[in-house]
Amino acid sequence: MFSRRKPAPQTSFFSSFFISLFLINSGPVNAYPIFAQQGYANPREATGRIVCANCHLAQKPVEIEVPQAVLPGNIFEAVVSIPYDVSVKQVLANGKKGGLNVGSVLVLPEGFEIAPPEMLSEELRQKTSGLAYTPYSDSIKNIVVVGPLPGKKYQEITFPIVAPNPAVDKTTHYLTYPIYVGGNRGRGQVYPDGSKSNNTFYTSPVAGRVTTIVPDDKGGAKIDFTTESGDAKSIVIPPGLELLVSVGQVVKADEPITNNPNVGGFGQNETEVVLQNPIRLQALILFITFILIAQITLVLKKKQFEKVQLSEMNF
Repeated sequence: MFSRRKPAPQTSFFSSFFISLFLINSGPVNAYPIFAQQGYANPREATGRIVCANCHLAQKPVEIEVPQAVLPGNIFEAVVSIPYDVSVKQVLANGKKGGLNVGSVLVLPEGFEIAPPEMLSEELRQKTSGLAYTPYSDSIKNIVVVGPLPGKKYQEITFPIVAPNPAVDKTTHYLTYPIYVGGNRGRGQVYPDGSKSNNTFYTSPVAGRVTTIVPDDKGGAKIDFTTESGDAKSIVIPPGLELLVSVGQVVKADEPITNNPNVGGFGQNETEVVLQNPIRLQALILFITFILIAQITLVLKKKQFEKVQLSEMNF
């Protein structure tokens, strides 16, 4: 059943009805990265926008940490943080309340891949226990999808990444490479077919009066409207939402008639990593060593000269 309360201002969302990479559903852990994989050859659009944002309309923060530089063929960690208040509950598809799930998509430079299990250290095996890394497609190994996962346990997701070796892979070079990440918590506001989920607010389809509100046995309701011209219009509200209108109330077109239950959202971020040439490091260490020896020699020579001057002054 719905409960009524006084209307409150609602946040307006930019409604883009496209396919979501992480549309997390209810009850058991469900998500649909396959819809994005079928609809988009690459989850990162030319504008830099990651397609998950097309269904998860609320913007939330996400963070990523990687080393400043890595050596070719070495394994390093990319740690993605998806913070949120673990005490909040989201509306599930059946209208009940439940915990939030999280998911992430990591867009690596070409040549960088998830390290195979046999290459991981014992520490990395423990950090990545229970995580399943899925390539975005058979032809794109450098874009990795993870999730959905229980948010209370996985607010930080560790990606073990193996850097390419330009000596073996001639398509890679010793450069600074960008890494892009998207992180989601909670369900989406739009389903892959473009229809709204019950994790967003609903608005009045017309300007007029609410004539009837008929609850259904699943916890939803059908609301009938009558316009000033006498036309009738109906809208079906899914379970889990709280009505802001009552029978006889006059509403405007596109006025919110339910609350906005969404407590999750999607965010994206980027960083960069340097693929370092070992010869450059060796040359740098050798150069620093020569400078150090030269400085020490200069100091010793100065001390010797001062002793000679002191001995000459004593005569």
